[in-house]
Amino acid sequence: MSGTVTVLGAIDQEYLFQARQMQALSLAVHIPLVCFGIAFPAMVLFCEWRHLRGGDPLYRTLARRWAKVMLALFAIGVVTGTILSFELGLLWPAWMARFGEVFGLGFTLEGFSFFTEAIFIAIYVYGWDRLRPLPHFLSGIPVALAGVAGSLFVISVNGWMNHPAGFTLRDGRVTDARPWEALFGNGFFWHEFVHMYVAAFVVAGFLVAVPYAWGFLRGRRDRYRRTALTIALSAAAVAAPVQVIVGDWAAREVAQHQPVKLAALEGLGRTTSGAPEHLLGWYDGEEVRYGVAIPRLLSLLAFHDPDATVTGLNAVPVADQPPVNVVRLAFQAMVGIGLLLALISVIHLYTRLRHGRLPRSRWFYRAVVAAGPLAVVALICGWVTTEVGRQPWIVYGVMRTSQAVTGAPGIPLGYGTLIVVYLGLACGVAWLLHRFSRVPIEADHHD
Repeated sequence: MSGTVTVLGAIDQEYLFQARQMQALSLAVHIPLVCFGIAFPAMVLFCEWRHLRGGDPLYRTLARRWAKVMLALFAIGVVTGTILSFELGLLWPAWMARFGEVFGLGFTLEGFSFFTEAIFIAIYVYGWDRLRPLPHFLSGIPVALAGVAGSLFVISVNGWMNHPAGFTLRDGRVTDARPWEALFGNGFFWHEFVHMYVAAFVVAGFLVAVPYAWGFLRGRRDRYRRTALTIALSAAAVAAPVQVIVGDWAAREVAQHQPVKLAALEGLGRTTSGAPEHLLGWYDGEEVRYGVAIPRLLSLLAFHDPDATVTGLNAVPVADQPPVNVVRLAFQAMVGIGLLLALISVIHLYTRLRHGRLPRSRWFYRAVVAAGPLAVVALICGWVTTEVGRQPWIVYGVMRTSQAVTGAPGIPLGYGTLIVVYLGLACGVAWLLHRFSRVPIEADHHD
């Protein structure tokens, strides 16, 4: 973005909080489904590839059963994604109207990805007994690629919202819009996309592992369940330690381009050289109380220099600061859960590589059962960190969220309706997954 940053005029809106909560609910429901759209097709294709390579029918059986789940989750994702697209226009019309020509390309390309995925997922799921093995396997590759591409295009929009560029703002009007530069020449886009891509394998891998780990605890340890658990855990276990490295990259980008967000993440009230890191505690408006301070660690983590100066919240007016404790607790929960998942992953990988088997401890499988929902919690906390940490801006430093929100009444009614719809979808998903699990394995065992 060229020129001086200009803050646009505000719109009075009684229901700003409800609009934000409505959007947050939709994102919290949809984002785990996005993880499956990114990672699960690759896991299904891996199983089919193992069948094509070695001829073992067990892998074909596993791929067929997982493909049914993939299709069901895709269908639910279509519903939640459609709701999200309507919300963007209905809840934030000023943002869409003013900046649509800058970021609209991302949503257009995502639409093409969606239709590609829809076409090929139907061919893949219903083509098991209608296509020869190799063409059938190849028909699944566009599903995997489209799932990744769709998330890439949407995340490019979010990266632009956090680091706006590719346009000029004159007298409150966007001129000289350069969409390709804004979305894909944006430094924030890359770390956000990689962070989400790796998270997708963590979430999908641990969630898929949950029913098989539960079966292990109940004594069901046949070869089918051992194989399924090994594949799911391995996908998550490779990704979880990598996420620690990617998270460090993302945090340093935030430190450079969004220093107020970093200060909120750490509860740093004043600009400090050699800033400490506080674990837990509560920010009281000036400093963190009751936390454990680790001297100089924040400066070291943010800038790889223990004496570096870290910008504090006092650098901007209170009106330009995010809700510190919400962001800070979400960030610490994400990091804490991420480290726990990485530990579980290291145990699995060590046992697998050293002994060629799954761990034997029941405590390990209890941890895996807990890791599935915890991975979702960490995912949502990560997006709370990103989105709430950007507040009060919908476009960082350019447009406030209060300036973008609709002036139309009726948001509480829509919010209540949305809750009912999502509860219905949750019941539908639970019923479908239970029904799939009740189908005898032999019913999908076709040579």
